[in-house]
Amino acid sequence: MKNKSIIIKLILVVILIIAIVYANINKKQRMGDGEFKILTTFYPIYVMALNITDGAENVEISNMTESSTGCIHDYTLATGDLKKIEKTDVLIQNGKRLESFLDKIKDSYPKINIIESGRNVKKMISDEEEENAHIWLSIENYISQVKVISEELQRLNKKNKEIYEHNAELYVKELTSLKSQYESLKSISEKPAICLNEAIVYLLDEVGINATVIETDHEHKALSAEELKEIIEKMKKENIKTIFIDKEDDKKTAESLANETGAQIYTLDSAMHGESSKDAYIRAMEFNYRVLEQI
Repeated sequence: MKNKSIIIKLILVVILIIAIVYANINKKQRMGDGEFKILTTFYPIYVMALNITDGAENVEISNMTESSTGCIHDYTLATGDLKKIEKTDVLIQNGKRLESFLDKIKDSYPKINIIESGRNVKKMISDEEEENAHIWLSIENYISQVKVISEELQRLNKKNKEIYEHNAELYVKELTSLKSQYESLKSISEKPAICLNEAIVYLLDEVGINATVIETDHEHKALSAEELKEIIEKMKKENIKTIFIDKEDDKKTAESLANETGAQIYTLDSAMHGESSKDAYIRAMEFNYRVLEQI
C-alpha cells in the first residue's frame, strides 16, 4: 500500500512537470511560432500596425479603443479594455505621455510587452506647459513610429520577421514619397495663421506654417468673449486671414473669428479616426495636401 502511494505521488509530480513544460512551450509558441495577439491603444497606431502586419501568419490585431474615439489624452480605461489587455501578447502605444492610463496598465500587468512607437521621435513641438503628443501628423515622425513598431514586432514574433520588415519597407517608401510631395508646399509658410486644434500643429509645421495655436480641443470648451476679442484684435493687427480646424471640431469659434476678420477657414484631417483600412493615413494626408494647396 505504501509503495502504491509513492507511485501515485510520483505520477502526480510527473504530470505536474509535464503541465508546466507544456505551458512554457505553448507560451513560447505564441510569442514565436503560434498565435500572436497585438493590441493598439488607438486609431493612428492601429493603422500603422495594419500595414506592418499585413499577411503575417497567425497574427490577431485589434484596437483597444473605438475607431471613432479620437484623441485619447483624457481617456479612462473601461472593464472591456482591461479584458483585451489581459489576453494580448503586445500592446503598442503612441507614447509621449498621450496615453495617461499606461501606468495603470503597467501596474496591473507588469509582464506585458509594450511598444512605445514614439520613443525615437526627435521632432517635438512644445508649449509652455508640456510637449504636444500628436506626433503622427508629422510624416517624419510617423515614419519613425512605423520603424520602431516593425523592429519590435520582428524581435517579439520572429516567425513573421521577414513580413514585418518587408511591409515596413514598402510603407516607409510610400510615406517618403508623400513627404516629398509636401515639400512643394513650403511656399505657403510665410502666411500667418490661427490654429484651433493643437493636434494639427505638426501637420502645419510640416510645411513650415508657424501658426498661433488656440487650444480648445481636449476640454471642448467655448472661448470666452474676452478671449475671442483678444484673438480678433491679434488677427486684425497682424493681418491673419487663415484659420485651421480639424474636420471634427465645432466650427462656431472659427466662424465667429472669420466673420469679424474676413479670414478663410480651412478644415484638415487629424487622422485620429476613420475606417479600418491600411491606406487611411495616406488618404487623410493626401486630403490635407489638397486643402493646403489651396492657400
